[in-house]
Amino acid sequence: MSDTSLRPWLANYAPDVPHDIPEQNGCLGDLVDASAASYPTQVALEFFGATTTYRQLQHAIARVAEGLKALGVKKGDPVALVLPNCPEHIVAFYAILRLGAIVVEHNPLYTPRELRHQFEDHGAKVAIVWNKVVARVQEFPDDIAVSSLVSVDITRSMPLSMRLALRLPVAKARESRATLTAKTKDTISWATLSSSRTIDPSHPRPEATDVAILQYTSGTTGMPKGAVLTHANLLSNAVQARAWTPTITHAGCTIYAVLPMFHAYGLTLCLTFAMSLGARLVLFPKFDADLVLKAAAKHPPTFLPAVPPIAEKLLARAKEMGVSLRGLEIGITGAMALPHELVVPFEEATGGYLIEGYGLSECSPVLMANPVSDRRKPGTVGLPIPGTEIRVVDPDDPTVDVEPGTPGELIVRGPQVFSGYYRKPEETSAVFVDGDWFRTGDIVTMDADGFVSVVDRLKELIITGGFNVAPTEVENALRLHPAVQDVAVVGMPSAHSGEDVVAAIVVRPGEKLDRESIRQFARENLTPYKVPRRIVAIDELPTSLIGKVLRKQVREMLLQKETGRQGDILR
Repeated sequence: MSDTSLRPWLANYAPDVPHDIPEQNGCLGDLVDASAASYPTQVALEFFGATTTYRQLQHAIARVAEGLKALGVKKGDPVALVLPNCPEHIVAFYAILRLGAIVVEHNPLYTPRELRHQFEDHGAKVAIVWNKVVARVQEFPDDIAVSSLVSVDITRSMPLSMRLALRLPVAKARESRATLTAKTKDTISWATLSSSRTIDPSHPRPEATDVAILQYTSGTTGMPKGAVLTHANLLSNAVQARAWTPTITHAGCTIYAVLPMFHAYGLTLCLTFAMSLGARLVLFPKFDADLVLKAAAKHPPTFLPAVPPIAEKLLARAKEMGVSLRGLEIGITGAMALPHELVVPFEEATGGYLIEGYGLSECSPVLMANPVSDRRKPGTVGLPIPGTEIRVVDPDDPTVDVEPGTPGELIVRGPQVFSGYYRKPEETSAVFVDGDWFRTGDIVTMDADGFVSVVDRLKELIITGGFNVAPTEVENALRLHPAVQDVAVVGMPSAHSGEDVVAAIVVRPGEKLDRESIRQFARENLTPYKVPRRIVAIDELPTSLIGKVLRKQVREMLLQKETGRQGDILR
């Protein structure tokens, strides 16, 4: 592919960015091995100040792989990870892949109901779990119970001084300890799993075409589906990210993992991209602006993957504390629109770039980004990254391209695009057209320079704070509440999180709408970001001739109500 008439975006690449990337061979484990060979004493991981070198990381991965092999894990087996950002997450991820097994990432904040649905789908019998979450996994019914449950105490990776402070008999220490760790029983400890001193150097290495991970992604109907991503998919996306940011592809650069690594965005830019550079990866179990700024005082981030609310909070807190953000070369945001009024002060404060990108879990996930140069176009999601092809097509007939500049559905292909959904052939065939072109479900326009703007979604997914929420899943949970007769869940514009989850509820006759009761009920069944931010009473839901609720009309009706309310205030 070299014709700029077919790929107009190539003419607007930043200098030194290649048009394509070579075909990727080998496996993801090669990334750590190569960095360990080139930079053995370079810090790979930092966690509350405690550090791990690349050589130490490599050895830890090998020991945990031996422990997993002793538990019976073999090539092709799914192994579940339910962990926050911590050193054990990195080690476990690469140890599973070393055996040719398949990583299945899970959000540790998921409720038992949400976790159970995913375990029912992938059937993993070995799970490595944060000890705060172990009890949820142990409550699974017998038919999906795991045979080997490894518990991880993340405080053991903290510096000794911090561990001792957490044991102090004072209220604040007890509170902090309770948020980070919990006692467990009938589990295998991480220390036991990683205790092997005999390493088999002859283990079979996975092939590039082997499945590396199952990345669960929300669908518009029913429960989330597992996107099947190969070693080649993820290696390609790491190489594409390096090609797009040539100014930071050097050992010793610092990358902050403030995004959760169980999410596709955090996984690629922290678990694979960072390791391929020989970078220092600073891990945060959750985003806390004060903790980030404290770490930045010693090792400022060279590269910061984020979402706009994180960049906004970090900038505001730095100003409050009088802390400098200088040294940050590139910040990249995704999942929601990047406001220009954030870009200008952020770049003034850092001296670097803040750019917007775009991707999907099915695409490893990065597909596009604005150039790291003066060629970028604020308000767009940028250009296809090297080796990526895109088309804008008629949503009703995706084999037909629309006229340039006309809104249409974005379809894509490239080495990072997945092969399909796990054990779901019908859903897989529905999202591919013209052979290997993946239907994103997003309505976009592409200008003459190849820059893409997202204008709407065919899918009814709600994107809030960088996370995807399937309306059906929230609706199914809310319908179980005794006061709810029917419900439609939609995404409404939010200045802070992209979209808010909003529920329009038809109340049962004789019942009253108790919003807090419904929210509390939802919290027991859904992760916090899926719980409706707003609940609106409605007399009747609009439906189609066959009785299907028309969410688009619900959303339009709520938008009109909001506009009217604002007009009343103005008058």
